[in-house]
Amino acid sequence: MKDIRLKDIPSFIRTTNPDDYMLNFVVYVMERAKKASAIILNTFDELEHDAIDALSSILPPIYSIGPLHILQNQINDNNLKLLGSNLWKEEPECLEWLDSKDPKSVVYVNFGSITVMTPNQMVEFAWGLANSNQTFLWVIRPDLVTGDLAVLPLEFVEETKDRGLLASWCPQENVLCHPAIGGFLTHSGWNSTLESINAGVPMICWPFFAEQQTNCWYCCTKWGIGMEIDNDAKRNEIEILVRELMGGERGKEMKNKALDWKQKAEDATTGSAYAILEKMINQVLLTQKN
Repeated sequence: MKDIRLKDIPSFIRTTNPDDYMLNFVVYVMERAKKASAIILNTFDELEHDAIDALSSILPPIYSIGPLHILQNQINDNNLKLLGSNLWKEEPECLEWLDSKDPKSVVYVNFGSITVMTPNQMVEFAWGLANSNQTFLWVIRPDLVTGDLAVLPLEFVEETKDRGLLASWCPQENVLCHPAIGGFLTHSGWNSTLESINAGVPMICWPFFAEQQTNCWYCCTKWGIGMEIDNDAKRNEIEILVRELMGGERGKEMKNKALDWKQKAEDATTGSAYAILEKMINQVLLTQKN
């Protein structure tokens, strides 16, 4: 991964302690991976060609068959709709609210199902969104704030009541694909990143832990579809980035690149992904037969 910085390396291996539990767990898992019949990755070759190519030289056959959620949507089987991956109950009412908004006019804000923030960080994000004067849909889980209930300032709620919607959870894939969504303020989890690429939506990235820093690095420096926000983000920075995302020149460039990547993701799942999946199945069956 050319030009990657130390801060972009996944948090569980960014350590100086050789006895760190997560570091040793990752080493253990990688050693086990060498004994597998196949390695399946939820990505597509053009998105991460260099990394996949490098891993292919040290691991068993690698099959990149993603984005998996696009493949699932192409299968006409109602039973698959019962297989959800959300950890929270969805509130589909937000889709009706989006129906009333202009195309590309809404900032979608969601920091995932396990990321947490401090009360002060939440207040800074709130006023950054308010001061940007942009319409927004903000998903705020009950446990979003560390050790406390997620409570927003009353002044913020009053000021944004006509252009903001707060929800505890939502059907994210449907939200990102809605015509009203123009940008995504995200924690840069892999599922969220792929779903945003599939929807052609550019991002403001606020990575928290695990591989999120690496995903953010790819979005901002390799794919051209994201802008990184400082971990200790202040309202002024948030306001500036949200304004740029929704109406600035850089935001327009990111939107165009996001649409390019959307097309590439769709192309991958309409042809090569199925061929790769069939090849993988045949290879695994052959290995077991032998």
